[in-house]
Amino acid sequence: MYGAVKDQLQATLQEIEDAGLTKREREITTPQSAHVGTTAGESLNFCANNYLGLADHEAVVGASKAALDTWGFGMASVRFICGTQTQHTELERRLSEFLGTEATILYSSCFDANGGVFEVLFGAEDAIVSDELNHASIIDGVRLSKAARYRYKNADMADLRAQLVAAREAGARRVCVVTDGVFSMDGSYAPLDEICDLAEEFEAMVLVDDSHAVGFVGQHGGGTPELFGVRDRVDILTGTLGKALGGASGGYVASHREVVELLRQRSRPYLFSNSVAPAVVAGSLAALDLVASSDDARETLRRNAALFRELMVEAGFDLLPGSHPIVPVMFPGDDGARQATQIADHMLANGVYVIAFSFPVVPRGKARIRVQLSAAHSEADVRRCVEAFVAGRDAVA
Repeated sequence: MYGAVKDQLQATLQEIEDAGLTKREREITTPQSAHVGTTAGESLNFCANNYLGLADHEAVVGASKAALDTWGFGMASVRFICGTQTQHTELERRLSEFLGTEATILYSSCFDANGGVFEVLFGAEDAIVSDELNHASIIDGVRLSKAARYRYKNADMADLRAQLVAAREAGARRVCVVTDGVFSMDGSYAPLDEICDLAEEFEAMVLVDDSHAVGFVGQHGGGTPELFGVRDRVDILTGTLGKALGGASGGYVASHREVVELLRQRSRPYLFSNSVAPAVVAGSLAALDLVASSDDARETLRRNAALFRELMVEAGFDLLPGSHPIVPVMFPGDDGARQATQIADHMLANGVYVIAFSFPVVPRGKARIRVQLSAAHSEADVRRCVEAFVAGRDAVA
């Protein structure tokens, strides 16, 4: 039976290859950092979510090492059976304190957090109104619920209003507006102040996935709700420990106490997945300590992003506008995916690690190289990255 299926799969893979869309994994031979070793040699790393440079920070690594001796390697259980250590509840408490919420529940990833929140809270009599550029985990999580689904154009408040009107006219019991705080492929912010205004007008809840903001966006790293001054107006926050907060794994939902308690009783990814590993919990607690004193690192990150954008514009590259340390360098058109891939390959061969993104990760015709700045990058690193872009463009022209 598999013989025919094999031929079909091979044909699909060949189509992907012929279109220049094949995604190949590159092996790193060192710890994650701003400077890494790869199988192609030593490289500057400009494609990690390591925004504050904590992935290899000695305090984070040291806490994780100590946790192996103190807490063991793994829990071999889900939380409600025998998978809860005192440090798990301490991390939940600390996240709530940091984010300004009543309670927090840990998941093995933010993908699981988004996959487990909607089905529990929203049923057939409810409505979810979702930004069209929301992360795949939100899209999948919404699909698992039986709620009516409405989609609005990215950050378009007129369209959001229209969808909220439609949801209320359809008689929805609960309505929830769902958005990324930062749209990861564009590096743009959701206008949370305006979203909260509309949500209050239509008596809707607000859920924000803040994975690409927590720890470094906002004056104290509290994320997009802090940036827009709406910490007390966002009902549910989801996020990850796998980016600025140490970069390992794990996710969370932070919200009202009743929301979190119901998730503990009914959220399937929480009830049926192993607990976050003890070493990850300990490292994440250390990362939270560092975030509290990372004002200088946040300012360095801001300067690095601004410098990169300035130099790339001067060099004639097409950037999506913004200020976030995610900086998409665009290669539009039918041949854009191939061009982006060739430039990224040339850059890696010359010691700068970036990745090209193409369909289906981004829409057809909107290929890009997504550059991600870190507080661990020096000004010289940023300038070298721009020089590598110029050299790559000239080489494939």
